[in-house]
Amino acid sequence: MNYLDWIVIGIYIVFLIALSTYLSRRQGNIEDYYLGGRTISWWAIGVSTMATQLGAISFISAPAFVALKTGGGLKWLGFEFAVPVAMVFIMIFILPVVYRTRVVSIYEYLEQRFDASTRSIVSTIFQISRALATGVGIYAIGIVLAAILNVPLVPTILFIGFVTIIYDVLGGIKAVIYTDVIQMFILTLGILICGFTAYSLIGGWENVLVGFEKERLQILNLGAHGFGDGEGYSFWALVVGGFFLYVSYYGCDQSQIQREMSAKNLDEAKRSLMLNGFARFWLVAAYLSMGLLIGAFALQNESFMNLIPKDRVDYMVPIFILNYLPHGLIGFIVVALLAAFMSSLDSSINSLSAATMRDIYQRYIKPDGDDKHNFMMSRILTIFWGVLCTGFAFLVGSISDTVIEAINKVGSLFYGPILAAFVLGILIKRTSASGVKAGIISGIAVNFILWVGFPGVSWLWWNATGSLSAILVGYVWSYFSPAVKIVPASLAYTAESDTKWKWRYFFMIVYFFLIIIVSYIVERIWLG
Repeated sequence: MNYLDWIVIGIYIVFLIALSTYLSRRQGNIEDYYLGGRTISWWAIGVSTMATQLGAISFISAPAFVALKTGGGLKWLGFEFAVPVAMVFIMIFILPVVYRTRVVSIYEYLEQRFDASTRSIVSTIFQISRALATGVGIYAIGIVLAAILNVPLVPTILFIGFVTIIYDVLGGIKAVIYTDVIQMFILTLGILICGFTAYSLIGGWENVLVGFEKERLQILNLGAHGFGDGEGYSFWALVVGGFFLYVSYYGCDQSQIQREMSAKNLDEAKRSLMLNGFARFWLVAAYLSMGLLIGAFALQNESFMNLIPKDRVDYMVPIFILNYLPHGLIGFIVVALLAAFMSSLDSSINSLSAATMRDIYQRYIKPDGDDKHNFMMSRILTIFWGVLCTGFAFLVGSISDTVIEAINKVGSLFYGPILAAFVLGILIKRTSASGVKAGIISGIAVNFILWVGFPGVSWLWWNATGSLSAILVGYVWSYFSPAVKIVPASLAYTAESDTKWKWRYFFMIVYFFLIIIVSYIVERIWLG
């Protein structure tokens, strides 16, 4: 990197802080800070949602998984199959309840439906697991950026944490969403630049697939199930486990559902999820294709392959950037990496602050605070979580061979049981507070037993096993418990406004089958 690259990076950082300062105008209460006054457009929310998912971990690790990682390949694309169906479930059952209850933290719903302790338990699980996962992510991208920038790891982590905290504290959720939109544009350009550069170096598409073994080009692993056969990325685990994962992640995780709650109305929130359901597959296909192109070049160019550490294949994309892109563009791609990282970190920090503010501070410490006091505390809590997550990065390190798998494993331990709490509340009238708590505990216990005692079971199945076991235990426990008084707004219902959405739901289900069929056809063509 030279001065031109540093100028590009500097301009980007200054722009982010200036934009956040501009967006901080007219903020006066926590609804402005955490939900943007519920005035944000659907397209911005949808793009922000995708930008968060395409974080720096995905931008770096997923292409390396496709190209070089042992046991890796295009089967990673199978993660996207369940997204459209999961979006339909959320739009039908979860979003209407969220909008009727007018909550700021999604976990407030659990108190309205059950009791304060249920809300506190689930919110605490979210805060701990999200903070740990964020720490792992900061550590992972810090290592890569330190190598690219040729600076020590500690100041690299501190710098990216500091910048993200600054613009998050200033602009709140509006800064998160609108900077994500800009970062999404930069990320997409970064993918295209790297992909086309690798393609030109290879010398044509006919040279792309030559060096790869057939297993790496397989998208649909239909012969395995992942439930004890040691196959972590089987088709069925990706579709079934992925469905439970995405319903919980997009529908019950504060870091994601907070965006939908900031929409102008229910229809706008649904449109944002529909955009994610249709577009995410092609976005992921784009950066996996980039990985395939760079990997093909590595297989054909021994000098490039020798630069990639055998035990750090995640360095493939950064090493390619440093060695085969011109100065100026290197700075731009580093900005893309920063953008990818910040789009994940900013939403985590803001959502952690929101959950702590609503579920702990306002609930137990100072429930009578005025708008000015609460707004100030919201910013203080944002700083607190930003500093804490950055600190975790120095303690957590890597908890798995592939960082992206580690993050998903931590989440999958809890995603299913947390989803079960909302399903029991929204869909089953009989569910009691004690029943849902018994369900959550049993779901986490089942997943932990699978993790420790049955390593042959894919962690993707934990999302289903944790949810289904929690629902079963919660239902049975509640059946033998006294009847509970229910707030009608906390239950699912079919609204008249949903009539116009029925065809859209239908098309999303058709789209689910379509992307699987297209993937199968492409796989057959490539494998001959």
